Amino acid sequence: MRWLLVLFMIVVVACSGPAGTRERRTPSGKYYGGVFNANETEELSSLFPLSLVQAAAHRIGAQMYDGLVRLDQNDLSVIPSLATSWEVDASGTEYVFHLQKGVMFHPDACLPDGKGRELKAQDVVACFNLLCTNDPRNKMNWLFQDRVVGANAHFAATSGGVRTTDLEGITAVDAHTVKFTLTRPWPGFLQVLAHQGCWIFAPESYSFYGEDVRWHPVGTGPFRLKRFDRGTVLILERSPDFWGTDTDGSRLPYLDAIRYTFESDKGKELDAFLDDRLSAVYELPIERTDAMNGNGRYVVQSIPALSIQFYGFNSRKPPFTDVRVRKAFSLAIDRRFLVDSVLDGLAVMPQHGVVAPGLADYPYDDVPGPVYDPEQARKLLAEAGYPAGRGLPTVHLQVNNNGFGYVEVAGEVQGMLERELGARVISTVLPAQQHFERVERGEAQFWREGWIVDHPDPENFLALFYGRNAPADTTEPSFLNSTRHRDPEYDSLFGAAARDTDVKERMALLARAETRLMSEYIVIPLYYERSVRLLRNQVRDLPINGMEYRDLRAVWMDPEQKTH
Repeated sequence: MRWLLVLFMIVVVACSGPAGTRERRTPSGKYYGGVFNANETEELSSLFPLSLVQAAAHRIGAQMYDGLVRLDQNDLSVIPSLATSWEVDASGTEYVFHLQKGVMFHPDACLPDGKGRELKAQDVVACFNLLCTNDPRNKMNWLFQDRVVGANAHFAATSGGVRTTDLEGITAVDAHTVKFTLTRPWPGFLQVLAHQGCWIFAPESYSFYGEDVRWHPVGTGPFRLKRFDRGTVLILERSPDFWGTDTDGSRLPYLDAIRYTFESDKGKELDAFLDDRLSAVYELPIERTDAMNGNGRYVVQSIPALSIQFYGFNSRKPPFTDVRVRKAFSLAIDRRFLVDSVLDGLAVMPQHGVVAPGLADYPYDDVPGPVYDPEQARKLLAEAGYPAGRGLPTVHLQVNNNGFGYVEVAGEVQGMLERELGARVISTVLPAQQHFERVERGEAQFWREGWIVDHPDPENFLALFYGRNAPADTTEPSFLNSTRHRDPEYDSLFGAAARDTDVKERMALLARAETRLMSEYIVIPLYYERSVRLLRNQVRDLPINGMEYRDLRAVWMDPEQKTH
């Protein structure tokens, strides 16, 4: 009964507009109160930072956790968060962070008496020890690999279930000061600290909940978990102990709650938005892009996305062990048709490789892009022993069912490969979780994958193909490098870029690595996405960015705005 009452109250607030606390305003005129209603089409696999790999989970988790730093959602620059300030020594290898005082973890059964407690420097150290621990619950160890003193040794020492708390490169100087020691200067260190793998959680939750830690988020963020019915509804409530304030000194967040539903049908999601049951919708159904004409009924936001859509090959099994077959498949795909006719212009043809456009200092023009040449594709396939597709084994193209145009694009690509190459292609559409489990276990043959940048740096795209980011044991799942790509030349260039502190030289090395990747045709770049978001007119201070990074701590509802 208590949950029914909570849900009833939230629905009433969401539907009836300003009431009660909605009349409370800040000196700058922003209103407190209201519920932000959102939908995610993907069922969640985890809400724990070290295993949080889905974009949907990132959008939710960002409201419950903080890192030492975070990204400004206007321009994705790094700004202070749990750390008020930091210093870097002359060598560029020692960072000292000064923590906010009075920051409280959300109340939870894993904490003494079930109450919240104050964040201390040792909690930060403990979280990063776990980040560098070999454990199935941790999919983020690559973030500090080779970069932080002792990270590699710690990971090796914790293999086989052994536990240690000794990570040489991260120490608590005092209760509110943490020092990091890097193996060498690392220009992207602060950006990586804003990554979800570096969000701070109550360390007690890791041992208290065991495997179930993924469903028990205990952070320090502006909102805390109130209710979660898997696959149906997730409710976050305002954390009364949140440490943040706005420029007026008024306490954040302004919203009373955030309510997420999990309707997988994009058409129904859009209908809910148009019926005023959702505050925002991200990505439109491919057949309903006309909704971008809001006629003032709602706000339309659009920006080039820092994301790439591509098809991956299992290059360990025929016929894709042969680079000529992989290249033939790439040459047979008409990306211009996909972008203009299938995706209605809401995507951009890849002019270069897998690194999405828009990142400063990257020499995009040094990287060749995919081309459309079906005649050359047929010649290559014949050279590989499959003239006109004869003798070519049936190819299984696997996609998930919950993204913008995934199924429609797969249907068109299937037709192109059959028409141009004589290939027999069978498309399989799976729920997202099942799709990615098969990909990570190496069971997919030819599949759709996408990447929204975790932090705005070309290295973040190229890390997907770094050999050390795939387990040596092929029976283990590979979460980051799903193609299990291992190439000495690529790895050498990528590793050299990681060690180079000169921006121009580093970017040139990354571009050479990407050029090498493109020559191997391990993946087929399809298109770069364009982010489109619709917002209710009442929603204020929620700018769009290329990562679709959302931070709702400063979002507020304007009761003076009408729904229609």
